[in-house]
Parts: sequence; C-alpha cells; structure tokens
Amino acid sequence: MAIHYQCRHCGNTVGKLDTHSVNSEQLGIHKLSNEERQSMVSYTKEGHVEIQTICEDCQESLERNPDYHELDSFIQ
Repeated sequence: MAIHYQCRHCGNTVGKLDTHSVNSEQLGIHKLSNEERQSMVSYTKEGHVEIQTICEDCQESLERNPDYHELDSFIQ
C-alpha cells in the first residue's frame, strides 16, 4: 500500500509514502471531521490511499491573494 499526497489546487504530487502498516493516527487523519475526511481522503482500486493537501506554491499564492479562497480553482 502506498499513500499519495496530491495538491488539491494544481494536482502536483506533494509526496508519497510506501508502507505496509500505518494507521490513521500516525497520518493525522483521525483529527479530521467526517466531512473533511470524505473530501480529502480516497482509495484507489489498487488499495492505495490518496490524500488531498496543498503544495507550498499554492499556499503562497493563497497567502498573497486571500480572495482566491472564494474560487473553486485559481490555477490557470
């Protein structure tokens, strides 16, 4: 099983963990609400976990342009 972290704004890969045993507490997923978990965590057919996060570039863009938070997508 692998855990893939992907930016929810630009789609770039942020990181990947190849592991055979990890639990939600180790990943911090247990701190998410059910709604957050449903929107941020998904599972592939191969049994991998995909976690939507934000990359440094998109975070910097949001900090410089707070009005981008209102948009569904700000990457052109």
